[in-house]
Amino acid sequence: MSYGPAPEGDAIVRAWLAGHSNRFGHYIGGAFTHPVADQSFEVHDPSTGALLAHVAQGSAQDVDAAVAAARAALPAWQALDDHARARWMYAIARGIQKHARHFAVLESIDNGKPIRETRDIDIPLVARHFSYHAGWAQLLSAEFPGQHAYGVVGQVIPWNFPLLMLAWKVAPALAAGNTVVLKPAEFTPLTALRFAELMQEIGLPPGVFNLVTGDGRTGAAIVDHPDVDKIAFTGSTEVGRAIRVATAGSGKGLSLELGGKSPFVVFEDADLDSVVEGVVDAIWFNQGQVCCAGSRLLVQEGVADQLIAKLRDRMERLRIGSPLDKTVDMGAIVAPVQLARIKQLCAQGVEEGATCWQPSWATPAEGSFHPPTLFTNVAPSATIAQVEIFGPVLVSMTFRTPEEAVALANNTPFGLAASVWSENINLALDIAPKLKSGVVWINSTNLFDAGAGFGGYRESGFGREGGREGLGEYLKPVRSHEPAPSPVDAGAEPVVHAASDNAADTALTTSTLPAMDRTPKLFIGGKQARSDSGYSRRVLGAHGRVVGEVGDGNRKDVRNAVEAAHAGAGWSKLSGHQRSQILFYIAENLSARELEFAARLSAMTGASHLDATREVEASISRLFTYGAWADKHDGAVHDVPLRGVALAMHEPIGVVGVACPDPYPLLGLVSLIAPLLATGNRVVVVPSERYPLSATDFYSVLETSDVPAGVVNIVTGPRDALAKVLAEHDDVDALWYVGSRAGATAVEKASAANLKRTWTEWDGREWLDPRVGEGREFLRRAVQVKNIWIPYGE
Repeated sequence: MSYGPAPEGDAIVRAWLAGHSNRFGHYIGGAFTHPVADQSFEVHDPSTGALLAHVAQGSAQDVDAAVAAARAALPAWQALDDHARARWMYAIARGIQKHARHFAVLESIDNGKPIRETRDIDIPLVARHFSYHAGWAQLLSAEFPGQHAYGVVGQVIPWNFPLLMLAWKVAPALAAGNTVVLKPAEFTPLTALRFAELMQEIGLPPGVFNLVTGDGRTGAAIVDHPDVDKIAFTGSTEVGRAIRVATAGSGKGLSLELGGKSPFVVFEDADLDSVVEGVVDAIWFNQGQVCCAGSRLLVQEGVADQLIAKLRDRMERLRIGSPLDKTVDMGAIVAPVQLARIKQLCAQGVEEGATCWQPSWATPAEGSFHPPTLFTNVAPSATIAQVEIFGPVLVSMTFRTPEEAVALANNTPFGLAASVWSENINLALDIAPKLKSGVVWINSTNLFDAGAGFGGYRESGFGREGGREGLGEYLKPVRSHEPAPSPVDAGAEPVVHAASDNAADTALTTSTLPAMDRTPKLFIGGKQARSDSGYSRRVLGAHGRVVGEVGDGNRKDVRNAVEAAHAGAGWSKLSGHQRSQILFYIAENLSARELEFAARLSAMTGASHLDATREVEASISRLFTYGAWADKHDGAVHDVPLRGVALAMHEPIGVVGVACPDPYPLLGLVSLIAPLLATGNRVVVVPSERYPLSATDFYSVLETSDVPAGVVNIVTGPRDALAKVLAEHDDVDALWYVGSRAGATAVEKASAANLKRTWTEWDGREWLDPRVGEGREFLRRAVQVKNIWIPYGE
């Protein structure tokens, strides 16, 4: 039976465009600006190439005006109580619902995606996000005590889900009490403009939401603006790197949701008919223009030929055509330039030896269309297997064992999403945590909900959108406004004297014999190691006298420490209970040497015996805190709208570099590494550059506390130089840096190459105060959340 056309009417939307004379300005301070003819760009219908509208090209002055409006609106918006903001969020959700078909038709015309997708998936999810975040707005004070909004948030969104990406970003930002300046994609600004009009209709206070349209220059002006407090970006990895560099050292919050090359893993016991429909949703949904598209089909050898045959048969029956036809499966590619890129990459795939297969039918001659495409005989290193094509192109490879499947799945620099297909739930749940992906769908694909976080690992970015963790991206601790006092002199280095006032050495020197050499070494792989440089650094006490020496670590020492940390991966597989017992044991052994550590702190920093003892006692308490948290920092089970659940797992980041501050040399070190250890990470630590002896004493505590080799590695030396090496290292998964603003800027810039997560501070914090020195803020940053969607039932 063949399908006849079932076109969706677009007269009302066309009339709306005509009512604006097909020309749109920006939305700033609650009003639309007057469009200027010579300062605009054209927006076209991807399915026909016809002109839809002229839209204003945002200038630096436009961005200035939008940011100023957002800043002016911020005090009143933040002064609202939780219920008032919740009411505004609910009003937005209801407005979207009331105009759902208008938004759906406009989205299809503007983007080229089928009306079935915009009507049944995108727009309902938009309303869901605002409704869900109305709930968080209502509960904000109770559930996020001690946190407040960043302030003015700049947001830049892509063209593949224009209105849904807006909702993903605007809803949590407003619910948290921020004001927003948003730039939609140049190709697809129309639904964002209609959304701005809706904000005007419902009476959202002027300046709370501002919209500036334009190309990449407009986005760059938002990113670079000094009065923007946080940037949220979804788009390409290349632009994400540029934003990381641009914001380095600015103190701006940053979340990035970038590219992907997601694996679609099929085991031989899978229901192949369900798999075929899953593949259709994974790669031909939205014409494959999905950052988490299942573009790499990995099939167990025994069923590969059978599955490929079924796929080809299904591809012959896919329908492609006008996005407003309710019977089509695929619409148009967003723009001719994107279509050209897809064709170029397909040609490159053939040149590199892969076999290309497409259905026998032809695509429409008018507009930007590309047929569903399947590549077989693809090498894992092929360009089409590594590069995000962002089109309806599927590449297929085979595997024999589950271990080989995991290796192939993780064989890209990305880590956004993955699908696992198997009737053996034990196998599926064994594979899912091993995949380096922020989201894993089991026997399903491309499922989204406001209540379940979405975001990636590695070069797919950092941060989450949706769920509790997504709201947390728009909040920061209250304390970050107030620099904490330092208990030590942070001024000029003291004068060096020839004599030593090391109390321990003096006590041992009871004759004219020289003191025994007690120069501490580095601590790498559970062993003491001499620095590769062959040099030592003198440590000066409070009065400028030498109190000891430490190794002068270098790049090779960092390399060795990172290798040792990777070898200690078993730590991440221990239960929380096992890690808690070891943290308690470290605290026990540190307590037994409390007087010794206090004396060392006094000798180095000049602190009184009472203050030094207080620091040691606080360090012991901090170890107990994270020993307590190790088996209690749980994930969550999200109630998502399907027959199943989304399991939000807290996973260790992996190998984390830590650069410690000079104030509180022992407590600062313990406060930074303990939450990382509690959550299963391994660390490479650069201790206080000025007072490193507490750290070199501390490794002797680790040696007697059952800490496995490679879990904690200590490299003494120049903090900023070593931190930069850690930031540049591709096998370091994250970096925590507490030091100078210049050092923070350097590591944030250096991290852009591999897009590792960084947490930098230069204002200092009062580490003795447990309200700011420990707790959920540290635990949240010590994990990454993986959402595993698990359907159940017949």
